[in-house]
Amino acid sequence: MNIKPLGDRVVIKMVEAEEKTKSGIVLPGTAKEKPQMAEVVAVGSGITNDEKKKEEIKIGDKVIFSKFAGTEVKIDGKELTILKLTDVLAVVE
Repeated sequence: MNIKPLGDRVVIKMVEAEEKTKSGIVLPGTAKEKPQMAEVVAVGSGITNDEKKKEEIKIGDKVIFSKFAGTEVKIDGKELTILKLTDVLAVVE
């Protein structure tokens, strides 16, 4: 099943967080924070990617988003988050 966000929304897939601290301590699943970095898997038609705009975002970009933003959904066994473009804080290059 494909998902197509409406308007100025994007669909993101979380990037897995490290399971170990820098000092080598393994963190159990309950001690991990929710990641704030994700990969864009779909963009809405309200997002224009023209050359004049600096705020462009496209499928495949790695982004950082607001901590409590978006709606989590599960589609075909994949956990995705749908959020507004304004909740995307930065594109990681």
